[in-house]
Amino acid sequence: MLTNPVFLSVLIMVALCLLKLNVLLSLVVSALAGGILAGMSLTGTMSTLIGGMGGNSSTALSYILLGALAASLHKTGIARILTGKIVRAVRGKATIMLLIIAGVACLSQNLIPVHIAFIPILVPPLLAVMNKLSIDRRAVAAALTFGLKAPYVALPVGYGWIFHGIISDQMAENGLAVEQGQIWHVLWIAGAAMAAGLLVAIFVTYRKPRSYEMIELREDQDSSASDAPAAGDAPSLTPKHWVALAGALSALAIQVSPLGSLHIGALVGLAIMLLGRAIEWSDIDEMIHSGIGMMGFIAFVMLIAAGYGAVIRETGAVEPLVESARVLLGGSRFMGATVMILIGLFITMGLGTSFGTIPIIAAIYVPMALSLGFSTPATILLIGVAGALGDAGSPASDSTLGPTAGLNVDGQHDHIWDTCVPTFLHYNIPLIVAGIIGAVLL
Repeated sequence: MLTNPVFLSVLIMVALCLLKLNVLLSLVVSALAGGILAGMSLTGTMSTLIGGMGGNSSTALSYILLGALAASLHKTGIARILTGKIVRAVRGKATIMLLIIAGVACLSQNLIPVHIAFIPILVPPLLAVMNKLSIDRRAVAAALTFGLKAPYVALPVGYGWIFHGIISDQMAENGLAVEQGQIWHVLWIAGAAMAAGLLVAIFVTYRKPRSYEMIELREDQDSSASDAPAAGDAPSLTPKHWVALAGALSALAIQVSPLGSLHIGALVGLAIMLLGRAIEWSDIDEMIHSGIGMMGFIAFVMLIAAGYGAVIRETGAVEPLVESARVLLGGSRFMGATVMILIGLFITMGLGTSFGTIPIIAAIYVPMALSLGFSTPATILLIGVAGALGDAGSPASDSTLGPTAGLNVDGQHDHIWDTCVPTFLHYNIPLIVAGIIGAVLL
């Protein structure tokens, strides 16, 4: 097994990511290495890589359109207005503030899909309030990461529609057809595990007050939040904001309708904002460019990850790897689930992306799960949980980088110890436990 081309390729990929080589280059190099080690020619491997990229073309387009929608919503100021109204309801209660921050972060994944773009608007203006309330910023980081991650894992809307679609497509690519609508019926288990981790973080681990210095932000530090609402402001919704909200809700409604299309939903949302003058005709180029800037890199990661999965399948080395693992594990489903989850943790911590991990692990997990007798729901859970592990605790994930960027504007929040370690403990550990136990029982 240690000389298996697929095993060595994955090992090379993780090592390169941990050595801080760009994820795109890491995927390309490790795919080429896997193909060559399996006896494929360099040109043949590259052709397979490029040919396989089409497997995630729909996902890449979803990212670009959703990015354009997010940029348009951000430009209208709807996120700033809504968060200002929510912040006003806190009334100095630390626990309520933490739960509201988690709630706003959840909305950033589906209702108003701006992803991490809301953090510079919401968090810096609240630091002074958090300091007065002696809120432990590790709890805030946990709340933000929960909202950035749990909704797409458990709910089939917004970014969750993309995540569940990738799981469905890649399972089918590897011989196990699953309808996309089945995914959330299983992955609610992962969402529940994360919810438990959030409650432990807020009410147990970080409930004690923690003191921070009251540091006045420099002008350049505060520029991103200069027009953000203070805790006591009462901003009003204008007709432009109502149109933006209608566009966002329409995009969401189309996703959950029989059409079930994120692409059409995003286009309709953009059209409503354009016709309602929430954004101007002259802004369209800017919105598309912003969407590409916001999501383009992730879209390309998804394309190359699909190509990587195609190379893995083409090597013919998956079956020997699966057989070696089955013999080594003695056919034990418990041991199999444990090993698969830990492999997923190993890969996703290196890549730092849940979405880009799925095509890679699905190529290995589906045949391994079938050989060990796992049911289809158990296989869905194993793949979903293993993929989700990359967005909590990984220093390279935007779900940890985003919260740190907002909480560290005054230099009092450490990325590793105040964001990555707390989120790893409170989300990855419950996910690992739920994934193993759930896979055995399903």
